[in-house]
Formats: sequence, C-alpha cells, structure tokens
Amino acid sequence: MKVASSNFYACCENDRRRNEDVMNKEGSLSINSENIFPIIKKWLYSDHDIFFRELVSNGCDAVTKLKKLDMIGEYTIPEGKELCVKVTADAETKTITFTDNGIGMDANEIDQYINQIAFSGAEEFLEKYKNDANAIIGHFGLGFYSSFMVSKKVEIRTLSYKEGATAVMWSCDGSPAYEMTEIEKADRGTDIVLYIDDENKDFLEEQRIETLLKKYCRFLPVPVVFGKEQEWKDGKYVDTDTDRIINDTAPAWTRKPSELTEEDYKKFYADLYPDADEPLFWIHLNVDYPFKLTGILYFPKIKNNFDLNRYKIQLYSNQVFVTDSVEGIVPDFLMLLRGVLDSPDIPLNVSRSYLQSDQNVKKISSHITKKVADRLQDIFTNDRKQFEEKWDDIKIFIEYGMLSDDKFYDRAKDFVLLKDNDNKYYTLDEYKKLIESNQTDKDGNVVYIYSTDRVAQYNYIDMAQAKGYDVLLMDGQLDTHFISMLEQKLEKSRFVRVDSDVVENLVKKEEKPQTSLSNEQRDAMTTVFKSQIPALEKCEFLVMFESVGANAQPVMITQNEFMRRMKDMSAMQPGMNFYGEFPDNYNLIVNTDHELVKKIISDAEDANKAALTPITEQLNEVNGEISRLKEQQKDKKDEEIPVADKEALKAAEEKAEGLRKEESAVLTQYAAQTPVIRQLVDLALLSNNMLKGEALSRFIKRSVEML
Repeated sequence: MKVASSNFYACCENDRRRNEDVMNKEGSLSINSENIFPIIKKWLYSDHDIFFRELVSNGCDAVTKLKKLDMIGEYTIPEGKELCVKVTADAETKTITFTDNGIGMDANEIDQYINQIAFSGAEEFLEKYKNDANAIIGHFGLGFYSSFMVSKKVEIRTLSYKEGATAVMWSCDGSPAYEMTEIEKADRGTDIVLYIDDENKDFLEEQRIETLLKKYCRFLPVPVVFGKEQEWKDGKYVDTDTDRIINDTAPAWTRKPSELTEEDYKKFYADLYPDADEPLFWIHLNVDYPFKLTGILYFPKIKNNFDLNRYKIQLYSNQVFVTDSVEGIVPDFLMLLRGVLDSPDIPLNVSRSYLQSDQNVKKISSHITKKVADRLQDIFTNDRKQFEEKWDDIKIFIEYGMLSDDKFYDRAKDFVLLKDNDNKYYTLDEYKKLIESNQTDKDGNVVYIYSTDRVAQYNYIDMAQAKGYDVLLMDGQLDTHFISMLEQKLEKSRFVRVDSDVVENLVKKEEKPQTSLSNEQRDAMTTVFKSQIPALEKCEFLVMFESVGANAQPVMITQNEFMRRMKDMSAMQPGMNFYGEFPDNYNLIVNTDHELVKKIISDAEDANKAALTPITEQLNEVNGEISRLKEQQKDKKDEEIPVADKEALKAAEEKAEGLRKEESAVLTQYAAQTPVIRQLVDLALLSNNMLKGEALSRFIKRSVEML
C-alpha cells in the first residue's frame, strides 16, 4: 500500500490559498521583450510544425511526473483509464486539442510557468540567435509558445492532481494580454486547445497530423493516441472503439541487447526504413558514463550513390525526436550509417553552433568512432569468413573513415582488407608478405599492382599474372583516394595500375634495354603508327618505342598513372575540376622486339626509300643551312641581325617544314595502304575497349579480308 506523506497535504493547502489569489485574474504576460509573439511567428516560421513535438512532449512529461509521484508514494493513480496523450482535430471549429491525463496544473502553476517567461538579457540574445529558431526555444523553454506560430488563440484547460484542486482555463489571443478563470473539468490533466489561423489550416488535415506525429512522436515513452483503429466492413474501412496508438513506447534501443534477437534488430530497421534492404550488421550503444548515450547504428547495403543520402541517422533526446541532421555528433564518415541515437545530454532544441562547440558532443562523437571500430574488429577477429563475405558492402565505410580520421585509420589498419582478382582477401600485412619477394623494384619499393575493371583490363591482368604478379581489384568509389593515402602511410610502397605501363615495366628490377632504332627510324615510324590512330574525342596519344621482348604484344596502349589518377580524383573532389578538362593521355607503345614490328620497319624503309631519299637529302641540306644561320646570329641582338639573314633563316625553316610535310605524306600514304599497321593499332585499342563505331566496323571488315 502506498502512503501519502503529511507534508504533501500541507503543500496542497498552501497551494489552494495561493490559487485563490490568482484565480479570476486578468493581466499581461511578464516578459521583458515588448511582444514575444511576433518574434516567435517570424523567427520560428521555418520550423512552425515544431509545436506538435513541443505540446505532445509536454503532455508526456506531465504523465511521467504523475507516474513518478505514484512510484514514490505521494499519489495513487486510479485504476482504469490508461495514461496517455491524445491529439484530436476538429475541422468545423478549426481546433487541434492536445490532451493528457498527467499531473495537471493549478492557477498558481499557470501563473508561474505560463505567465512569467524568464527573459533576462533578451535583446542581446535575440539579436545573436535571430536566425536560429531552435536556440531561442531551447534557451528559454518556450516550447508551449510555439503553438502561437499557427494559432490565433490558445486555451489551456487543466485540473491538478492535488486534492481539492480547482480546474482553471487560461486563454490568450497572441497578444501579451491573457485571461484566467475557474472552470468545471471532471478529469485530472490538461487540454491545450489551438484555434488554428487561416494561414495554417493545412494542419487540420488528418494525414498531415499523422505524418507530423510519426515524425516527432513515434518513439515517445507515453502512448500517443490519434483517432481510432479501423477495420474493413461492408466494403469500406470504418472506425472501431479501439484507440489508435501511433508510437512505440519501448523501441529497440531502449532495451538491453540481451533482450533482443537478430529478428528484433532487423524488424526495427525495417520500421525505420521500410524501403531499404536488410542491414549488413549493427552496433547497439549503451553508455552511462561520462555521458548517457543509447542507440542502434546499422551498416546498410549501399547499392548506388542515391542510397548515400537517402536515409539519415535520427537523433532523439529521451525518446523525443530532435533532428536527422546529426553533423557534429556523428563523425562525417559514419554519416553513411543508419539508425538512432538518443542522449539526454543533448538539448531537445539543438543548434548547429551548439553541436560544433559542446565538449559532451565531441566526446560522444569520439566514443561512437571507437565503438564502430571495436565492433568491426570483433567481427573480423571472431568471424573472418562473415567479414570477408560483407567486405564489398562495408569497404566504403571503412575506407571513408580511414581517409577522414587518423584515429580510425590507426584502429582499422589491422582489419582493412585488400581483394585481388582471384577474390582472395588479405590484410595489409598479409598482402605485403605475399608480394614483397616478387614485386619489389630495383629501388626497394614494394609495388602494388591493381586493376579497376577486371573485364576491361583482362588482357593486362592476364599478362601480369603470367609474369607471376598478383593483381588487386580496386574498383570501389573511394579507391583512387584510398590508394593515394596508402602510398603515404605504407613505407617504401607504390601503387601502379595494371595498364599504366607494359608489364615488363610495372616492377622495374633493372635498367631496361634501349631500343636499337636510330633517330631517323624513330621519327619515321612515329609518323607511320600515329597516322593510323583513329580520332577519339578528348584523347591524345604519344607513340613510344620500347624493347620489351619478342613474346610481348607488338603494340600496346597504356595510360600515365599520375594524370589518370588526378582525373579520377577530380571527379569526386572539389577544387580539382581543372584536371577533368584535360584530354586523356595515352601511350601507344610499339614493341621493337616483336617480329611483326621488325618487319613493318624493314618493309617501310624498303618501300619508301626511293621516294624519301631525295626528300631526306634536301632536308639534311636545309637543316644544315638553318644550323649555320642560327650559329651566325647566336650572340647578336635582334636589331644587329641583317634583314637579309633573318629572311634567309625564315625561308629555310619554311622549306624544312614543307619537306617534313612531304615526308609525312609519303609515310602516311604508305601506312594507309598497309593494312597490318592499322590492324595492330586497332587490336591495341580493342584490348582497351577504345575501338568503337565506324573504326570498329572497319576493323571487323579488314579482319575478314586479311583472313
């Protein structure tokens, strides 16, 4: 049996006397600001639906306080009616009523908590926070007054739980003036009636109310009632006698992990994100010191970029929704996670500036990072098979964290994985041990060879593997940045894409042999091969001659590692867009050791000797004249050089240019009439998936003819 104390009844008698003094009272709200209501309406307009949260939360507080009194024996809750908060709307009277059967208020409490608004230093504060509505509400406890954002009049009808209490009605039309009178009210608790103004009549719509209640109140600890449950009857849905409770009063994060099954966690995730796939796994947070923090964070399966911003982590304070913009509380890289965080140490009306400066928030952020790292380490250590199976889905979280947070990098470097093209997984240490004996270059650098597309780069991967190299698969959204970071973190290491050079040059173990071509042969063959490269949009080719072995491909295409990586990074990183405007630079590498290439060089010299010899002789003669004239003019100022000498040099250079064009025309014509040259170039392009459209059609036709 619960026994009420004698002090409790003495307090009630004192309250009764004070109530007599304030009952049937008229007056003005005690605020230092001239008029709070225009401020509320103007500065809080962007969040004017917040009154749902504030008024329902106030009702929950009243119920919770009554339960507390019942628990400590200072009041006994009568059996029967369940404690709850009820929301009703009446389109005819244009009212929304928030009803609770909690502790209620007497006239003295209304006078203290409603009529007197603590507003010291108001002018300075309002100016400072004029663009931050939440800070104003949170600082002054103005939750109730948010109702005036949408109302032309607000009434409070309330009856205190105290024995002998008299029911009171408080009424205000949005001016500092108010009225407070005695009324008849049978039930303990409070009704707050909002007379909605014409500008906000959309708040009277049932669907809008339900949406806002689910947004702000779906996990409040006290049942929130809105309307009746429905059933299908006579071809339509009709109301039943059962109240419709729109919230879950004991959501998963408020329970102990030992009480929850895997299905409980999955069901809660499905309730939060009905359209999402099942989560990969989750972390249940339950911290009591040095701050209070509960919650469940889920690792979602991200299928595309749209999913990255589709869902958000929801922040609650004692089960009251605060925001889903949790920047500052959750580290940036964990913004990819989903779920719920709940901390009473974060104010209900939280501002961005508060989050950025509060020390508790920073501690919470650090703790979340640590708990995520610990959970990942735990899965890796105890169930590596499961960890590897989910790696492709979770690598974006881990790589993002390692890129953006040094402390997380230090924790994650032991369980971050590298995957090769045979779908084998390695830690950083494991992979280094695997490759260092065969993939260390002449300078002592361990070379990590990687691909970004195992289909498009298959030929290069195959050649590298044939040489005994292991090739990583780095095809993730952040892998370009991740590779650059690893090059800085891992000692004596470098990463090269498998198609960035001929396979013989990927891991240079000794100085490569020089090609035996003379300068004249190199110039001629550059013209021959370059003339047969089809025009490709925003692509430039540099013809190079390499001695890479008789068994290597005759012609290959590679792409400069640095420029390609810069272009890849520019697509994701602000401030590097100028790289994206550059053309793609490729190397067309001609293998001078291959028998086909040797034959092309020999045949070209033989076939064009008669046509090129006189041009070459003239060009040599003209180049000699150019050298003589330049030497003659070398140490002279421009005004000291005779006009005749200047004109002679200009004429010689123009003649040399004309002779080079003649030479180029002869070689280009020969190349065009020699199908094997274009065939080798097209084969190299085809292996890089760069041969398309008309060029591909001609290649196919030529291939048939050559067969």
